[in-house]
Amino acid sequence: MNQNSQRFPSGWDEDRVRRVLAHYENQGEEEAVAEDEAARESRTHAFIEVPVALIPAVRQLIAKLQV
Repeated sequence: MNQNSQRFPSGWDEDRVRRVLAHYENQGEEEAVAEDEAARESRTHAFIEVPVALIPAVRQLIAKLQV
């Protein structure tokens, strides 16, 4: 296991993290709102409200189901 695999999730590296940070650091308020609204309209993902106490269990379930 190399050092990067310990620092970043699978498929991520320092360059990708820097690009994501730059995107959000340079994003204006209107762009951020538009991105949030587009995410809520997604047909492939859903937002749900979960009690904070259940978050660890939900994360474990999602991890088990991911391919």
